[in-house]
Amino acid sequence: MPATERPLPELTGIDPAHRPERQDEVLTPEALAFLGALHRRFTPRRDELLALRAERRDELARTATLDFLPETAGVRSGEWQVAPAPEALQDRRVEITGPTDRKMTINALNSGARVWLADFEDASAPTWGNVIGGQLNLIDAYEQRIDFTDENSGKSYGLRPAEELATVVVRPRGWHLDERHLTVDGRALPGGLVDFGLYFFHNAQRLLDLGKGPYFYLPKTESHLEARLWNEVFVFAQEYCGIPYGTVRATVLIETITAAYEMEEILYELRDHASGLNAGRWDYLFSIVKNFRDAGPSFVLPDRNSVTMTAPFMRAYTELLVRTCHKRGAHAIGGMAAFIPNRRDPEANEQALEKVRNDKDREAHDGFDGSWVAHPDLVPVARASFDAVLGDRPHQKDRLREDVDVKAADLIAIDSLDARPTSAGLRNAVQVGIRYTEAWLRGLGAVAIFNLMEDAATAEISRSQLWQWINAGVVLDDGSTVTRDLVRQVASEELAAIREEAGEEAFATGAWQQAYDLLLDIALAEEYTEFLTLPAYQLLEG
Repeated sequence: MPATERPLPELTGIDPAHRPERQDEVLTPEALAFLGALHRRFTPRRDELLALRAERRDELARTATLDFLPETAGVRSGEWQVAPAPEALQDRRVEITGPTDRKMTINALNSGARVWLADFEDASAPTWGNVIGGQLNLIDAYEQRIDFTDENSGKSYGLRPAEELATVVVRPRGWHLDERHLTVDGRALPGGLVDFGLYFFHNAQRLLDLGKGPYFYLPKTESHLEARLWNEVFVFAQEYCGIPYGTVRATVLIETITAAYEMEEILYELRDHASGLNAGRWDYLFSIVKNFRDAGPSFVLPDRNSVTMTAPFMRAYTELLVRTCHKRGAHAIGGMAAFIPNRRDPEANEQALEKVRNDKDREAHDGFDGSWVAHPDLVPVARASFDAVLGDRPHQKDRLREDVDVKAADLIAIDSLDARPTSAGLRNAVQVGIRYTEAWLRGLGAVAIFNLMEDAATAEISRSQLWQWINAGVVLDDGSTVTRDLVRQVASEELAAIREEAGEEAFATGAWQQAYDLLLDIALAEEYTEFLTLPAYQLLEG
């Protein structure tokens, strides 16, 4: 492993009260040197790609359309395949998602799912304790030395035998997020490089010894050029740490509208390290609003809960994803079942489970090779749907879906929906926006709200729709026009309801006023804010 004489990344702004236990086990001099090497080599290109995002958005504001790239037509027509999946990623019929806190680490690994998406991104608020603690929990899990005792119930948790555990696929933060607590050469390190670098450095060889490898989910990708940068990171990291080329495997979330037009190119750039693509619903809708927010009435999305995966433009997106993956030998992974089982109401619980079954049945019959759930109780539900189609086969990549013929316009045919914005939808966006943001500011990234497990993508689509509806002058089903004053009124009513529900003491000790102020600042602003988590991060303690 190469040594370096260049300055190591430095810790900044860490309150001693928030210093995680065993931090030095993660931030070894060798690991910090690796982070510094990643930063110096790849952050300048990251910065260029973020600037290209802004240029592309300006172009979309002028043209209000997207198309497949003419300059990469040769990639789409070429004969190539991604590298064969390693044994640990051959069967991905059920994947569970969640943050990397100690209890979730144990429950996810024990859940019976084939894969656990260990999330440092949307399901994890990036407090320093979460960043370091998540890395420690994964190391401890691989060393079979992790346990947890619930302070309230007294119940203890431990790991099952290694052969029964889910395969870990880590999701680092997106390219746009920095880690303010680590700086080098006067710059904050990109959060994605911190999450990737620490995990890879400490675990790549350990995972190989266990018969697996360092596997990743790549979030918020907007172009094949961004995928190319990740591939360069993988190549460098493997060489730096003496790990065989091609050991890394990456699944890319197609959760931006621009990436939907570059699925084949993204797989091509990562082809020696690619294992699949995933359909991420809420971030995808958030991206549509963000990119076409001022493109006129035909791009105004209705209530988020009315935009199901059977909407024509969503069907185009998912069917193109399956066809693309199977054409290139990659896994196609379906979207999230965010429902949280309600054991106190059997009738409501069964109705919700039936919706999950229908959703997973559709995905399996459409050709997906697996899908996501947010709760261990949903693992057998999703597994039954895929077992019925797959049987003993690990996947269905032999289904090439040559019947699918998606045109560029199909992916942005938002006005093909019959649904329209409603007053109930506006209120729900405010409710969820406040409740999620408050929990995030307290360090929680996966939050149960109205029987759904929500993450940062939920807040992003909620606040984005408020901004879009205001600026489009949307008229709701009750005849009212969405204005800043109306949103302020609804938000004030919801904050008062939360205060009454929580009680004065709990309300005062929470971050409710901060969340309320932040949501309104962003939703009512003249200029659209690219990511809610950027200003929220400045308010995050720890």
